[in-house]
Amino acid sequence: MERVAVQVECYAGSRADERPRRVRIEGREYTVARLLSSSVEQSRAASAVTRRFRVVTEDGLQLDLARTAAGECRAWDVPRNVHDGGILRRSSVPFAGPEAEQFDAALAQAERIAAALGHVGVLTVEYFATPAGPLVNEIAPRVHNSGHWTIEGSKTSQFEQHIRAVCGLPLGAVGLTGHHATMDNLIGGEADEWSRLLAEPGAHLHLYGKGEARPGRKMGHVTRVAR
Repeated sequence: MERVAVQVECYAGSRADERPRRVRIEGREYTVARLLSSSVEQSRAASAVTRRFRVVTEDGLQLDLARTAAGECRAWDVPRNVHDGGILRRSSVPFAGPEAEQFDAALAQAERIAAALGHVGVLTVEYFATPAGPLVNEIAPRVHNSGHWTIEGSKTSQFEQHIRAVCGLPLGAVGLTGHHATMDNLIGGEADEWSRLLAEPGAHLHLYGKGEARPGRKMGHVTRVAR
């Protein structure tokens, strides 16, 4: 997997949530309001400190969990996401790679975020894997495209789990229904292959009913589960 250096700038005397940080990835600058990284916090002692991390590039890691009002949390397997031009192409589970060593720390971070927000329902946390541990990049307080594999690939889908959490029902099991699951997004005109996909044994086709198949637009997805 390709790796790049990410530059994170922080400033002395500022709390983590007081001043935006600038994160430069592949020459593009992003602003984040809060970085949940002890390494960043430790660098506040200098007047202007730049720390460098080695992180996974746009195929970063993502953790999806559901939380009830009572604080119960359950998380699905972390998928390996593959992007093309900034668009998610594929999510597959289980994840194989050295980044998996950070999943427990990432889950602990995600649970703290959900609790701090008082979030109920599905929450997605995207992060980078660094030598100092997981570095949060983005959160989405909702079901997420990369979690669509759970519809057929998990014992409880993200949609069902979201309803269970919101309605105060017990959360469902999140184990895999097979040995391996892969979700491929159908981008633009790829959705025109729907008849072939319907005829493919073991392929679970989902079309979103969007009227125009524009380039780069997610028109649906297909999931395959190896049992």
